[in-house]
Amino acid sequence: MLTITEELYEQIVAHARKDHPDEACGVVAGPAPAPADGRPQRFIPMLNAARSPTFYEFDSQDLLRLYREMDDRDEEPVVIYHSHTATEAYPSRTDVSYANEPGAHYVLVSTAESGDGEGPVSFRSFRIVDGVITEEDVTVTASYDDAPAG
Repeated sequence: MLTITEELYEQIVAHARKDHPDEACGVVAGPAPAPADGRPQRFIPMLNAARSPTFYEFDSQDLLRLYREMDDRDEEPVVIYHSHTATEAYPSRTDVSYANEPGAHYVLVSTAESGDGEGPVSFRSFRIVDGVITEEDVTVTASYDDAPAG
């Protein structure tokens, strides 16, 4: 299960809307090593180097810089997110092939219904390990103090 604050949820959704019609992408870092109930804390929007409505790609230099920064801060990627602009919020074959963080929550936001406007979005989280996709529940809470443990 992914537990995430309302603030982080809103930041991810806002980034997806802002970058529409291109896919948005980014990371939410948390303390390393993350406990079993590791909670995302620091929102890090990234540039979609592909600048595409059907594909996202982290810039290799930006990604290297991000991992060095997270290492310096004793963090790891708790959430890796991106948006789908014309399809459902479900990992594509390409998404699965690029999923190389087995401990991360892979969040997908679909802006297919709303575009860059205020309409509904779909916000879903998955674990992707060795090519196997497992959807997980998402709990959005005002703060982690209000959230149930585990």
